[in-house]
Amino acid sequence: MDLKEKKGFLDRTIRNLKEGWERIAGESYDDSVASTRPDLPNDDSKKILKQMHACLKGKGGEVSTRSRAAALGHVYLALNLKGKEHFLKLLAENFDIDLDKTNVAILNFQNSAKTTDKAKHKTQLRRALKTPRLKLLTQFNALPEGIKFLVDMRADTLSLLSTNPSLAPLEEDLKELLTSWFDVGFLKLKRITWNTSSAALLEKLIAYEAVHTIESWEDLKNRLDSDRRCFAYFHPHMPNEPLIFVEVALVNGISENVQSLLDKNAPVIDPRKADTAIFYSISNAQKGLAGISFGNFLIKRVVSQLASEFNNLKTFATLSPIPGFMKWLIDNLKNKNFDFLSLTEKKLLCESVNKIDISDKLVLKEVLENQNWILNKNLVRILEKPLLRLSSHYLLNEKGVNGKTLDPVANFHLSNGAIMEKLNWMSDLSKNGLDQSASIMINYLYDLNVIEDNHELYSGTKKIKASSKLKNLIKQ
Repeated sequence: MDLKEKKGFLDRTIRNLKEGWERIAGESYDDSVASTRPDLPNDDSKKILKQMHACLKGKGGEVSTRSRAAALGHVYLALNLKGKEHFLKLLAENFDIDLDKTNVAILNFQNSAKTTDKAKHKTQLRRALKTPRLKLLTQFNALPEGIKFLVDMRADTLSLLSTNPSLAPLEEDLKELLTSWFDVGFLKLKRITWNTSSAALLEKLIAYEAVHTIESWEDLKNRLDSDRRCFAYFHPHMPNEPLIFVEVALVNGISENVQSLLDKNAPVIDPRKADTAIFYSISNAQKGLAGISFGNFLIKRVVSQLASEFNNLKTFATLSPIPGFMKWLIDNLKNKNFDFLSLTEKKLLCESVNKIDISDKLVLKEVLENQNWILNKNLVRILEKPLLRLSSHYLLNEKGVNGKTLDPVANFHLSNGAIMEKLNWMSDLSKNGLDQSASIMINYLYDLNVIEDNHELYSGTKKIKASSKLKNLIKQ
């Protein structure tokens, strides 16, 4: 699915949501007006602010309140990005906590002498610290597809946050609501299949796949064949929207190359004879749920389900990207922080590209940024050892601000209790694979006997469990 097709798919999703609210929405500043002035100019913003206050007052009972919320949401969906930015700023800047009431509540709580008074003033303080925004946002939840609306609103807020720091309190309120609503205990794990899942759901898989682009319906059908599995988490109030999904290949032996896994012409094997389950793609489908983690539960649930379905499966592993490696490497090459190559490696590299000055640390950068190096067998041979060494160093030694590994995918799997098992050269030859990690991918091993111990070790001490083979790459 190309960008144009994805946009059309997302437009249909929004249109369906708008149509569902149209019959509920009351009359006021409405979506027909907003669609003619989608950037929400100041005069219109005043009308919107008035409607927001009307929603909070709740006059006319529950039906009227629901109608006003639907009208307000209808308007939001009719706005362009600039208009949504204005709308969100109105929410962020006009409906925060009342500082005067909060200070009074704090003083009353601090000065309470009796236990009963202290409990009463504690309740008042808790209410004072709850922003009016939360009440307004919760009204959307009562509408059809209201949770999906709020998930998308948070996605919009996150996209605007870097240039609009005033939106941070609104983003925090949205995250607080969604975190409580998307507790993993509420989620349902479902298998997605070619024959039983709806075409609309299959279309969403194509649109939401974030690791290895699904090129066509034929490609998707291949990924859902009898020796493949796809599982997703769903929320009861978003039954047709996958939250996160994982694609699994049932194979013999740990896979080292993603192209072979995605090859539509590869023979289909009997899944009952496979000894290994390879998790080769995990995609978060909802941008508005960023930072609300349930992916770790997904892996463990799927491992458990596959183990119960196929007694012959002995190994559970991933074939994962290393998305931060090339950025880290190029940034350090630009800054010339340290020597990445041995003297012999420098000579071989410079000779292969007709460079005389072997002290030039930017030669490696220039070679890697020109992705034609993968067509040169000599360069492929010369770069294999140093790049595997550097990627091993990056994964094991480079740390983020929290002391955990710098690479986000590595941090995800290590937090789940996985083991860094093996680095694979020329494993992903797609443009994205070269951009992210110079073709290198990694197998993370999920050993059912030590998952919990590894999780506790990494979470508590930041210690990484890795195979001796991977650790030894640093010394080469």
